[in-house]
Amino acid sequence: MPVAIRSAARGKSGFDLEDFLRASAVMVDRALDRFLPGPNTRPATIHKAMRYSLFAGGKRLRPALCLAAARACGGREVDALPLACAVECVHTYSLIHDDLPAMDNDDFRRGKPTSHKVFGEGIAILAGDALLTQAFEIAAQSRARPRYAHDQFILELARASGSLQLVAGQVADLEAEGKAITPAHLRYIHERKTSALLRCAARLGGMSANCTPAQLRALTDFGYHVGLAFQVIDDILDVTQTSEKLGKTAGKDLTAQKATYPALLGLEKSRRIAARLTEKAFAALRPLGGRADALAALARYLLRRDH
Repeated sequence: MPVAIRSAARGKSGFDLEDFLRASAVMVDRALDRFLPGPNTRPATIHKAMRYSLFAGGKRLRPALCLAAARACGGREVDALPLACAVECVHTYSLIHDDLPAMDNDDFRRGKPTSHKVFGEGIAILAGDALLTQAFEIAAQSRARPRYAHDQFILELARASGSLQLVAGQVADLEAEGKAITPAHLRYIHERKTSALLRCAARLGGMSANCTPAQLRALTDFGYHVGLAFQVIDDILDVTQTSEKLGKTAGKDLTAQKATYPALLGLEKSRRIAARLTEKAFAALRPLGGRADALAALARYLLRRDH
């Protein structure tokens, strides 16, 4: 286990989440800097745009989840690192495209002007395209494991990113704007728009550690429920926090008549749903034992976060 991550395991409960998140973010940022072309590599504009969004100060929760899943299965973070970076590239591409005028039309992301505000819509679209492609180039540098052939890592990432999952969620979200939908339809959107990539991050982390089928099932269940809880809480924060706190425009979901849990079910019921989903995520971790301390801490953090 790399020293930077090992130092996170301390404190009364035996685990310090803030240290873990800081250490994993440093590790991921250094790796991403190595994996991406330099900012002055020709054509410089696209590489500067890619790096602008990728290094805009995100919490790196998806890579942290991937590294924590590897840890939970007895693996090494260094083996999961390319996959953690690949997931973050997919996530960042999705944010760049989500913020475009043709999609959510947002001017701020992570407290900074969005990509299209800085580089123009054309370069923003291409930066997203390039990051999606970069994700697979990075994932291709991961090592096969005895239980998991190299192509399984690529297939896992492709399925989570494609028209049946991540893209499907965004399509369903766009088509639901201004319409009355059922709770089941809203769950479909969140399962794909948010939960799919978080579940993928957990599964890839376990696979990098050569996890057993039972461990992979536990990680899949955990990632699914944490992903749904994450999006429900995101919906809640959009109507309860300020733009300064969120680092993006607050109240955009309501203005755009987006399908959200608070809009459909109200704030209190939404909070209860988030709590239930998180409890299911905790239950999924039981087969993993004490090594799942980082995953459990991440789940607790996601439930109580305020931005």
